[in-house]
Amino acid sequence: MAENDSLVWADDLALALELADLADAISTERYRSADLHVSLKPDRSHVTDADQAVERAIRERVAAARPDDTFYGEEYGHDAPSHRQWVVDPIDGTANFLRGVPVWAALISLVVDGVPVVGVVSAPALGRRWWATQGGGAFSTEHEGPLRVSGVRDLADASLSFNGLEYWIDAGRLPQLLELTSRVWRTRAYGDFWSYMLVAEGALDVAGEFDLQPYDMAAVAVVVEEAGGRFTSADGRPGPWHGTAMATNGLLHETVLGVVAAPPA
Repeated sequence: MAENDSLVWADDLALALELADLADAISTERYRSADLHVSLKPDRSHVTDADQAVERAIRERVAAARPDDTFYGEEYGHDAPSHRQWVVDPIDGTANFLRGVPVWAALISLVVDGVPVVGVVSAPALGRRWWATQGGGAFSTEHEGPLRVSGVRDLADASLSFNGLEYWIDAGRLPQLLELTSRVWRTRAYGDFWSYMLVAEGALDVAGEFDLQPYDMAAVAVVVEEAGGRFTSADGRPGPWHGTAMATNGLLHETVLGVVAAPPA
């Protein structure tokens, strides 16, 4: 890492961390609230008044601080792609949030020319936050120094997290998932952002999901990659734009892709 790599995105990282503080203040006030309002979106996923309030506040702050940037959020849609776009999930893990499970987070990222370059993942109920910038490394509140993925080289020694078995079924990849789980040491379903942060910390070696949106992936992708891992679609395409995610420590990536590859047409 060059000495000035961490400075290229310093101002944008500072804003992203400010946005995370703003998100955390709103979401924690509504967490486990007796009057939390919950509704279903057309895709049958849940949305709460906290999700909406967080996104409104972040949009307003971005508009004031970066008036030339565009925005892509979960709750209120997105602008046309631009050179610089903020991609935000106000509460990743809304189902956990509304049930009182503490595994939820604000995902805040800056995407430049389609590439995530700043990512902040803030999970206030866990008391944890992770952040990364392109070329500047990945960090968290619980680690001294940069995060590093694991050095596991063999699937037989790997720990895997997958989320939403039904999504693998809908994608026609259940046989591939069963094959993958039979070849690894351990399987769990930690879920949502948490799986990817564990990969970045070296506690997990592989995490994968289907049926995702860019705001689910952009922030976590930066953290995983800056920790030395790889983040692609389940078919190996880079970036958060392809509806699926496969994150590994890098050493296992091609092997994992070979196992989960789509069946021949």
